Amino acid sequence: MQRRELIRLGLVGAAATLVAPRQVLAGVEGSPMAGGVYYTQDAPGRWSKKVAGHLPMIEVDKDAGKVKVVTGHEMKGYEHYIVKHTLLDGNFEFIDERMFDPMKDAAPISEFALAEYSGPLYALSMCNKHDVWLNMIEV
Repeated sequence: MQRRELIRLGLVGAAATLVAPRQVLAGVEGSPMAGGVYYTQDAPGRWSKKVAGHLPMIEVDKDAGKVKVVTGHEMKGYEHYIVKHTLLDGNFEFIDERMFDPMKDAAPISEFALAEYSGPLYALSMCNKHDVWLNMIEV
């Protein structure tokens, strides 16, 4: 991958983290943005055959105060990989994120501290080829 492309992807990822929560994700259920700007299991848009490998799966361990996000996607170096996971609260406020290095990370798996949060919890998984995917779980 060329250096410019890597920088561009990094900037796009940073911008998506700042812009997406309010303007894009507001009203996730039935949102006209689902299936076009971001993708979900019910609105995979042009990536209907990519759901299994791109939708982030969320596991919550309330006793341990942790959230685990797993995307069933292979890491093919910089050619095709999950760039990052982002965790948002019910108001689409940023909680945390994990960036992946496809040369070091064997799989896109993230763990986050949850503390005593309750309510909707959103996970975003960003693929360098197949865009941003959103999933939600109620905690």
